[in-house]
Amino acid sequence: MSKGRRQAQGRVHGSATPTGEPLSGEQLRQIRGMTRRLWGSGRGAIARALCREWGWRRPSGALNVEACRDLLRRLEEEGRLELPPRKTQPGPRRRREEPRRGVGKPLEKLGEDVSAADVDLRRIVVRPILRTETARWRQLMERHHYLGDPELVGESMRYVAEYDTRWLTLLGWGAAAWKSRHREAFIGWDQRCKRGRLRFVVNNTRFLILPSVQVPRLASCALSANLRRLSADWQARYSHPVLLAETFVDLERFRGTCYRASNWKFLGCTRGMGRKGRGYEEHGRPKALFVFPLHRRAREILSSPFPSPEILEVKSMSGATVEVDVNRLPLLGQGGLVEVLREVTDPRNARGIRHPFESVLALAAMAALSGMRNYEAIAEWAADVPRDILRELRCWCHQAPSEPTFRRVLQAIDADEIDRVVGRWLADQVEVFGKGVALDGKTLRGSGQGDREPFHLLAAVTHEDGIVLAQEQVGEKTNEIKHAASTLRDLDLRGATVTADAMHTQQGFARFLVEEKEADYVFIVKENQPTLLEDIRTLHDRDFSPSGDDDGQGTRSDGAASD
Repeated sequence: MSKGRRQAQGRVHGSATPTGEPLSGEQLRQIRGMTRRLWGSGRGAIARALCREWGWRRPSGALNVEACRDLLRRLEEEGRLELPPRKTQPGPRRRREEPRRGVGKPLEKLGEDVSAADVDLRRIVVRPILRTETARWRQLMERHHYLGDPELVGESMRYVAEYDTRWLTLLGWGAAAWKSRHREAFIGWDQRCKRGRLRFVVNNTRFLILPSVQVPRLASCALSANLRRLSADWQARYSHPVLLAETFVDLERFRGTCYRASNWKFLGCTRGMGRKGRGYEEHGRPKALFVFPLHRRAREILSSPFPSPEILEVKSMSGATVEVDVNRLPLLGQGGLVEVLREVTDPRNARGIRHPFESVLALAAMAALSGMRNYEAIAEWAADVPRDILRELRCWCHQAPSEPTFRRVLQAIDADEIDRVVGRWLADQVEVFGKGVALDGKTLRGSGQGDREPFHLLAAVTHEDGIVLAQEQVGEKTNEIKHAASTLRDLDLRGATVTADAMHTQQGFARFLVEEKEADYVFIVKENQPTLLEDIRTLHDRDFSPSGDDDGQGTRSDGAASD
């Protein structure tokens, strides 16, 4: 029996790891051994130890303890694992009889009633509350909201809408509901996508207009102002944006008028089920679900097979946010990345190959375009690719290549060949007409070893997206000037504007861009070219195109460099 078949038969059917992969028999044996060793420490300690052992982490980098505990619970329910007794029994949380923090103190006087004549809606300020204002916010919510002061779970924020320091409206935001059939259908995501991206959905858990305030249109005005800043505030506090807001409205009490007036979308009514412990029970009070996209492409980003730049917590080497959306690049079929990469020579020995060469390169290239900068990051990115795409890529057992596989393949390929093939393919996907392309040289820090000089690369990079269209290594006994034309030789630069530093302010290179590539250019002239610099200083407006002729028929000159 082959090794692949033995591993396939070793899987535990019906169970999956927090990464979505099938649980193998070897992993189950390790779980049982870890459970025996940490029996007296409790289930939480077992889950944390397993997460550290296998590197199960959330996108933020924290250990994925909750998902691991769910896996242990499923194995216990299936009879495959015996766990130590629970330290606390599951069930609905009993309401604390003692006063909550900030609740029970004398309620502040609300003062005189506030009417429309007292408030200018254009001057209302919606802001997150300060830490010192938390007790006051919770006190008012406990006394005046029919559901009381909420226990905000997970990532959450509290807001206040005020006018001249007078509090008018309170809003609370927390983690999104775990299950919602209407929301799942609206977004179009599966369980795997939802587990990884639910944190980009936020729930409006509380909305209170203080009883002394009677101002028409205040609710929709405050809600709209809060939505405009919500994602940026979330980014500042939790280092990631939110793309979709949701709320559940009790139809026995409200109609959701303020949400409709703020352009929220009604998706449907719930079944009237509520969370009880680890399960759900029917409470008989269906609620209306409203959602509001906080990004114009919220549904596309949340349901896309690959992570989009908007939700990638990665920055490029220069510090700029990654802007390449690989979901919009053709992967399979004619003209796709996989087909193009078949042109690259496979350096591997035919014996023992599991993953197609072009599939490994395609995954590595798309991970690099998404901002991954080392082998481990590329492997982690590929591990999150949906299994149906890995199946189409003909990856072994429909699993992503491992980190050693990426390392061996990428270290063995001809770098110049892969640069040329991928650069040409990217140039076909990126429209450069009317846009800027920078010609820039960089020395790779840390690439020099012993007496060898560090590598120096000359690259053509798009201004807007930072995509490398072509690059070429500059030899030790030459300079960038001799490589400028050859770097751009295979690129279609018609209508583009090429920018370069003073080193490339050469007459021959300028003629190459204008006459052969049909491109424009912007060069820098310094004092080391005194004649050209003096010519430029003596130019007048009429010397440039379109010229200021009296007949208005300006002529276009492509402007080769001056003699």
